[in-house]
Amino acid sequence: MAAMTDHSKSLRAVRQLRRVRGFYASGVLLWLTAAVWTGWMRPGSPQMWVSVLLLALFAGLLVTASLWLSRLRGPGAGVPAHHAAAGRKITAGHA
Repeated sequence: MAAMTDHSKSLRAVRQLRRVRGFYASGVLLWLTAAVWTGWMRPGSPQMWVSVLLLALFAGLLVTASLWLSRLRGPGAGVPAHHAAAGRKITAGHA
């Protein structure tokens, strides 16, 4: 079995972090809604504080995943990987 390169591991980590970041963003929205709802209905109740705690937890996880993702992408992430042909000019007779 061929050994995996660092590049393929990095691509897999980026894909996984994107999925996890989406999950955490959903959790933030869910717990924000729950915290606002319980804060409106029963301000200061234990249910409200649990919702706020879980909101803070998911927000922290979302920030952490976003920071890791930005570090994995690094500078020049918007540049295509295969750019060898970008500077080539096509001349007559070499089409």
